[in-house]
Amino acid sequence: MRKVLVLCLAICFVFALTAMAFDNMGKSATINGWVSDDKCGAKGANDKAEACTKKCLDKGAKMVIVTDKDQKVLMVDNPDALQAHIGHHVAVTGEVKGDNIHVDSAKML
Repeated sequence: MRKVLVLCLAICFVFALTAMAFDNMGKSATINGWVSDDKCGAKGANDKAEACTKKCLDKGAKMVIVTDKDQKVLMVDNPDALQAHIGHHVAVTGEVKGDNIHVDSAKML
């Protein structure tokens, strides 16, 4: 009987860990921030950096969002979604996974 109880508790523990690991999957968030490049990062998070951001992206830098809240740099999974907003201050809606964001929509602030 004790073995069955231990086995049931172990299975419950595994399911609880799995549920916590997948808790953020599929959740959409809206983040305010600046469209910048990974070379400049937070230094490019202002209204004077648009030309520099465009130049760096043309040279192969990766597109990022620098959040207003804590200046966190999020890599953009689908940069084509933000092509019209390079160097702009935007509200981006999408799925955040770690330090990446998949953009669903964006609007200028």
